Formats: sequence, C-alpha cells, structure tokens
Amino acid sequence: MARMRVFLVLVLAIGAGSVFAFATYNYVKNIPANVVSIPTQPVMVAAADLDIGAEITAENVRTINWPKNSLPKFAFTEPKDVIGRGIIMPMIENEPFLPMKLAGKDGGAGLTPAIPPGLRAVSVKVNEVIGVAGYVLPGTHVDVVATVSPTMNQADMTTKVILTNVEVLAAGTKIERTTDKDKPMPVTVVTMLVDPEQAERLTLASTEGKIQLALRNPLDRLTPVTKGIKPAALLGATATTPRPVARAGSFSVAAARPTAVVEPTTVEIIRGDKRAREVVREQ
Repeated sequence: MARMRVFLVLVLAIGAGSVFAFATYNYVKNIPANVVSIPTQPVMVAAADLDIGAEITAENVRTINWPKNSLPKFAFTEPKDVIGRGIIMPMIENEPFLPMKLAGKDGGAGLTPAIPPGLRAVSVKVNEVIGVAGYVLPGTHVDVVATVSPTMNQADMTTKVILTNVEVLAAGTKIERTTDKDKPMPVTVVTMLVDPEQAERLTLASTEGKIQLALRNPLDRLTPVTKGIKPAALLGATATTPRPVARAGSFSVAAARPTAVVEPTTVEIIRGDKRAREVVREQ
C-alpha cells in the first residue's frame, strides 16, 4: 500500500511538471519579438587586398550596408566614384574607400599618383644581399649606407650612412606588396621616396660607389648622425709617419753616436806621508 502511494505521488509530480513546462514554452513562444532596425547606408569597400599603384576595377568594388551612426567620414557611396582611380595607400579586403587612399580622378594609376608633393621616386639597382634578402618591400623604411673613396685611393675608402628613414615605394619589377605564400623574394630594383637633395646623394653614391640598404623598424624615428669609418679605423690601426726608403745609388749618413769612455784601472800606493796612483796596464 505504501509503495502504491509513492508511485501515485511520483506520477502526479511528473504530470504537473510537464504541464507547467509546456505552458511556459507556449507563453515564451508567443511573446512578440521586438526587432530594432538600425538605419544603414551603402558604402563602397574593397573586394580584395589592393596595393599601391593598382587601378580600381568593378571587380575590386563591393557594396555593403554600413550603419549610419558609425559611417566613415567622406566614404564613397557610388561605384562610379572609385572605379578607374589609382591606389596610393595599401588597402585590405572590406576596407572602405576613402579620398586619402585614392589618387585624383585624372591622376590615373601606377606609381606617379602615389608620389607625395615635394618628393621624388628614385630607383637603384640592388641584388639579394643589398635588398636585405628580399625583405625590402613596399611600405618598409630603410637606411642607405654608401661606400666610396673621395680620392680614388683605397686607403681613403669610407663607409657612411647617407640617408636615414627612407620609405620604399616599390621593390622588384612589380609593385605588389605580398609574394607567394607571404615569402620574401629577391628584388632587382628598389624605388625609394626622397626629396631632390636626397635624390642627388643617392644617385651619386650608387654611381661612384656601392650602396647597402639597412632595414629598420618603421616606428623608429631617430636619425643618428655617424662619422663614417675607414679601413684603418676598422682594424684599429693608427696613423704612422712613413720611414724614408733608401734608393739605389744613394747613401745615408747615420748620426754619430757618442762612444762610452772606459776609465783605466788604478792602484793607490802610500809611502809614508805620500800617496800616489799607478795605472795598471793590461798585458
């Protein structure tokens, strides 16, 4: 009898719980959902990564609805406003097109619109070593180290940093920043952004001597001034006065050195109140 009562209580509890759960489910399901609509506006974004000098085509443009409350300033809303213009700053996928990243409508594509006013693009030939094993890519910053002799004498050969914190505009025969699987590749030509005076120094150094590129951290803004170094200073040698070399048929008179005088050996002889010294001669 006791077991029957326990069983009936368990059945009633399960039934009441099921009814309560079903009623709660129906109540929550029938609650109307409050949908909040955020006002949006179409914005033109990049459909793929774009590098400096690239020309924007219809395949490079994508339209997305951007919330108006966070709309980028001066963002383009029509494809016709960006198609055909050149890229002057690298862009990544889904990044909105902004005027600061695009060349003028009549500027075209390529490197020309990417050159800021007052600067020049100068290209120099490099190899894998000079190009820092292919790590010199567009957008990186380098120092230019030149090795040249002002007198064409090997002893006067000097190595010195002639340009600091120079931005690389292009590397190699193409201006794509990335390579296959993000691996660096050797470059043959490096194009740098310099002012006219720096262009003169870079051209003279690459023509009359040898140059080496030193890759630097773009966040490092310091421009240390170096004195340069010569081969003698590199080996720790000091300047010495060369000794005259005797030529054939010539005679040099050496300065006479004073000879030491050898005193003779003497013996003192005492005879009463008289003293005398006698020189002992060697036989």
